Amino acid sequence: MSDILAPIITAFKIAELRRKILITAVIVIIFRIVAHIPVGGVDLEALQTLFASNQFLGLLDIFSGGTLVNFSVISLGLNPYINASIIIQLLTMIMPKLEALSKEGEYGRQVINQYTRYLTVPLAVLQSIGMFVLLKNQGIITNITPPQIVSIIVGMTAGTIFLMWLGELITEYGIGNGISLLIFAGIVSRLPVVLTQTATVIDQTQLLNILFFITLGILVIAGVVFINEGRRQITVHYARRFIGERGGGSGAQTYLPLRVNQAGVIPIIFAVSLVLIPSLAGSFLSGLSQPQLSFLGRWMATNFNPTSLTYNLVYFLLVVGFTFFYTAVIFNPSKVSDEIKKYGGFIPGIRPGSQTAAFLNYIMVRITLAGALFLGAIAILPSIASQITGVTTLVLGGTGLLIVVSVIMDTAKQFESKLIERSYEVFAGRK
Repeated sequence: MSDILAPIITAFKIAELRRKILITAVIVIIFRIVAHIPVGGVDLEALQTLFASNQFLGLLDIFSGGTLVNFSVISLGLNPYINASIIIQLLTMIMPKLEALSKEGEYGRQVINQYTRYLTVPLAVLQSIGMFVLLKNQGIITNITPPQIVSIIVGMTAGTIFLMWLGELITEYGIGNGISLLIFAGIVSRLPVVLTQTATVIDQTQLLNILFFITLGILVIAGVVFINEGRRQITVHYARRFIGERGGGSGAQTYLPLRVNQAGVIPIIFAVSLVLIPSLAGSFLSGLSQPQLSFLGRWMATNFNPTSLTYNLVYFLLVVGFTFFYTAVIFNPSKVSDEIKKYGGFIPGIRPGSQTAAFLNYIMVRITLAGALFLGAIAILPSIASQITGVTTLVLGGTGLLIVVSVIMDTAKQFESKLIERSYEVFAGRK
């Protein structure tokens, strides 16, 4: 236990790291406080009954950190921002101007982030309108005036912008990725509710199934850690350098580590955000008076239920697809090849330049396929296990477990890197 707490104790002794930890903690506390500030004009008891009886809405609520069941001002969560990020990154792949911006370093990244913020606002407005219409069709919102409708939509949109701002504050002044940490905090805050619901339905016939789920959860955690830590080490040699007529020493040898899961937790967050849209749209369309749209809404709501085959298949494919997509965004074989060539390096048996880029791309596709299939399988495994065992309350925790474990690992690595960086600075100062 002392070995586990030692890095934390050391971090609190360093003023900069202590400040980052405290800023992160304060922002997370603010997030949880705001999550309990409801929007006016809603019957909260009827809303909680609706969420308890609808598995899709329950799944949506757990990723919002319990803000939907309270109809909080931040009830939309970070879904509009995540969807805006997906759209902007897709446009970056097909629009030359955005692609050129992405290659301009820090300035380009800031401009693209600003475009993402701008796009988040109309998406938040649309989702606010959709949520309002859904609750109105369910009889949760009644006898409300147009100014109150505008107030609800503006309040929910402002809540999303506020939440996005909190996430960016954590990223800039705290530790870890702010958006991922807020999603993590929301999921963790709902886990006690999920576990309580499970405990209330336990009987002798389901005890074995609960133990099966616990075992499955431990295996999922171990699998996620194993895949996230998986590396393919590519040997890189650097030619011997000469200074004047004298040799500058023998050539160096190093390794280029290619991660099996290069994209981290982002594909899961993206996939969850998109796979929930058909169910939300179906709930909205099913309440319309037009027979065709109402039929389409009922079909979407039925086929994209979290227990349906269509939902799980689409979810699996989205996780796999986004893993490849995001890996392609953050890892550019041509750029890495040019960097290796620039500093006189080469991969044994591979010519520098285009052949090195093709080799790295070949290796990256193979190991990413393994990681993508693994993440996709684990994403739908809890739902499959739930249908086999009949335990429905733990399905929500299964999907969130992927995000929780990945965010903890990513944050822990950033925390460790800060400690190592600080140690180097202290050592250099002493010299």
